[in-house]
Amino acid sequence: MSRRRAAAPPDAGFTLVEVLVALAITAIALIAGFKASAALTDNAGRQGTVLLAQICAENRLTELRLARQLPAVGDSELACAQAERQFLVTQAVRPTPNPNFRRVEAAVSEAGVPVLRLSTIVGRH
Repeated sequence: MSRRRAAAPPDAGFTLVEVLVALAITAIALIAGFKASAALTDNAGRQGTVLLAQICAENRLTELRLARQLPAVGDSELACAQAERQFLVTQAVRPTPNPNFRRVEAAVSEAGVPVLRLSTIVGRH
């Protein structure tokens, strides 16, 4: 009678290649998560900048409406400080086909970078 040897149990655990593949997948997922969070942070900062620039532009256009006189045609610039940040509002007043109205555009920039542009029509009161 021949004796059969019992088969040795297979080693339990992962091979080095399997561990490296798992680490690579984890690293790719983490990098994607970091990029997504960086994009969200950049977007939140941009929204804050646009909000402050919009306040500057709307304040300037409201000043023109409250002046109760037709603004002179031409361009002008004025500084606007909001939340300890400096913006430059470039105002452009253009004539319209109706002489009782003027088209006013307020372009806001920060450090030479355009941020926002608003326009409105101002009439003679």
